[in-house]
Amino acid sequence: MSQELHWQKSTFSGNQANCVEIASDGEPIRIRESDDPAIAITTTKAKLAAWLQGAKAGEFDHLTD
Repeated sequence: MSQELHWQKSTFSGNQANCVEIASDGEPIRIRESDDPAIAITTTKAKLAAWLQGAKAGEFDHLTD
């Protein structure tokens, strides 16, 4: 990684400090929690796209109830 990553959070997070952030400079995609930024997981664009499709379809809604 030759450049500093630009971490992005959802606008639905508002001004909350504790949120999920995502960044990429190509591949892999990195995901972290803003309150513990030293730890990040990595994934591929294809895996993230599949997960997002599931989230949009409501497959994970039971985790936020």
